[in-house]
Amino acid sequence: MLLIFSGISYSQEVIQRMGNRVRQAGGSMRTGGSGGTDSLQHRNKQEDSITISFRYLDSTRSYKLDSSVSDFTRRFPLPGTYINLGNIGNAAKSLLFSPQLNAGFDPGFHAFDVYKWKLNDVRFFNTTRPYSEINYMLGSRVEQMIGLLHTQNIKPNWNFLFQYRLINSPGFFQNQKTNHNNYLLTSKYQSKNLRYNNYFVLLGNKLQSTENGGIIDTTDILNDPDFKDRFTIRSRIGGISSYSSNFFSNKISTGNKYSEFTVLLRQQYDIGKKDSIVTDSTVIPLFFPRLRFEHTLQLDQNKYIFQDYVADSLYYKSYYDTSLAKLKDTLIFRERWQVLTNNFSIYQFPDAKNLHQFIRLGVLLQNISGELSSGKENFFNTAGHAEYRNRTRNQQWDIEANGKLYFTGFNAGDYEAHISLQRLLGKKLGYLRLGFENISRTPSFIFDNRSSFYLLKTLKDFKKENNTHLFASYYLPSFRFRLTGHYYLATNYTYFSSYYEPQQESTLFNVLQIALEKTIRLGKRWNWHTEVYFQQPIGDAPVNMPAIYTRNRIAYEGNLGFKNLDLAAGLEIRYRAAYKADHYSPALGQFFYQDTMTIRNPLPDIAAYVHFRIRPFTAFVRAENLNTARNLDGLSFTRNNLVAPYYALPGLQIRIGIFWRFVN
Repeated sequence: MLLIFSGISYSQEVIQRMGNRVRQAGGSMRTGGSGGTDSLQHRNKQEDSITISFRYLDSTRSYKLDSSVSDFTRRFPLPGTYINLGNIGNAAKSLLFSPQLNAGFDPGFHAFDVYKWKLNDVRFFNTTRPYSEINYMLGSRVEQMIGLLHTQNIKPNWNFLFQYRLINSPGFFQNQKTNHNNYLLTSKYQSKNLRYNNYFVLLGNKLQSTENGGIIDTTDILNDPDFKDRFTIRSRIGGISSYSSNFFSNKISTGNKYSEFTVLLRQQYDIGKKDSIVTDSTVIPLFFPRLRFEHTLQLDQNKYIFQDYVADSLYYKSYYDTSLAKLKDTLIFRERWQVLTNNFSIYQFPDAKNLHQFIRLGVLLQNISGELSSGKENFFNTAGHAEYRNRTRNQQWDIEANGKLYFTGFNAGDYEAHISLQRLLGKKLGYLRLGFENISRTPSFIFDNRSSFYLLKTLKDFKKENNTHLFASYYLPSFRFRLTGHYYLATNYTYFSSYYEPQQESTLFNVLQIALEKTIRLGKRWNWHTEVYFQQPIGDAPVNMPAIYTRNRIAYEGNLGFKNLDLAAGLEIRYRAAYKADHYSPALGQFFYQDTMTIRNPLPDIAAYVHFRIRPFTAFVRAENLNTARNLDGLSFTRNNLVAPYYALPGLQIRIGIFWRFVN
């Protein structure tokens, strides 16, 4: 995951970190020669072996690593509100309505976003000792996920991180194989006088997913004992493939191959007030910025390919209105983009004693070049942006407001405006957050007739999308309760109405979404974690979503009398109300609207699990899709739940995961 910190100098953290070191050495400390006593707490160096924290991109807050074991999805690529097309790594989408809320240039390929590492998620660490993670998960049919992470401070003011992840799974059905690789390298450097900051990020995502177009039948054939081995069921595209458990093999004859590469360099120089910490033997310099100059250089190189080397001309003629020269021929759609962005910003900090408050103004220059089937295209964008943040020193108010407007270029007229306000009502009353955002955006380039993936024979001119989003949440930690509401108003909503036909809904429609999260104590060590989502479109909306989705975990959570054991064991149940789920277009990598087939499953998805942590060692053992058990010519796990037309989840799936942390 990727983090770029650009908002606040962390002089206050330096004070605390240096103070701890002085205390451990037995010295005394005072600041600026004031003669005041030190209020920092004495730290016993035997209490813990490492102090480690991280920040996210443009975040003013520090975060600690999560060591909880209750929720498996925190360590799994697929969040609890997502579904995939039957195999980890296949195309996935949220069960909750979530339109694109970003202005600016967008190629339009989002079916595999959940498996990407994104710039906004990158973490920049600060650690007192080298820290590493080794993660390995093994699932049924040789599903594998490998993760590596190492970070350390080369010097007190210079940290680097390397992270890698592999997701590989042959799948339970024909032509489902996936092979995803993510890699990340970051560096964070701050000069000794604390005026200069340098952030470097190198991020890559290489995503490969075989496409099968769904199985040929989801009724009779799934109930036929002759096809208890689901790998023997024919798929709509991809031909007959042989099963392979070799995760070094990434050959894909029919499927999508996406490659995204990002390099980012951010430099900051601060003007402000000097200060110092004076000890018995040394003077430690401090710096409080009042004005900051920032330049961010970002290069994105993205490549999107769909290929079918054994293409069935009848299939593509029927579903895509695309003719091939032969009955079995090669079909390739390819698109390549390079985006170079220069971003200049100025920060002003009104209060030197509150570095969580700042005003930011900036301009953005962007050059875009594309290699398409129709030839090369070159675009540019210029934009201005502004931001205000204020997290009060008493931590009762947290305000964020930002906006961006594209002045000229391909996305001229695009804009986004956002404001949110969070208030601590009291320790017993919890937190209340309110927010509003409005986005006007040019439809993704895949809706442009110049795109290599635009297959419609007629040309369409789409207007700018406009989305308004109102949201509110109330969180009561003492009661372990959260209530969230979202209200969307959409105009000129763009979508696909078939395997290849783009459409735009010009009339206004609304979507109401309410989420409730609550932990209910059933006993001294027994808890029921429930999530309930309700959503309802208002108006003639071309969107599919389950009216109700709920996820529940009923588990024993404790230590069974062992001091160093943290255990969570129980059942997880997920239920989706019957609804007309979106269909999927493999050649375009897009989910599309359909209103003829209702996805209705007899039982919810049920999993049993045992998660535990013993000091730095964490393990997850899960038996998923227990609901598929039945007597079909003997005990079998073949009552497969459907997730989309012609796409089914697998049967019984065993997953074992090991996550080990090392302090060097």
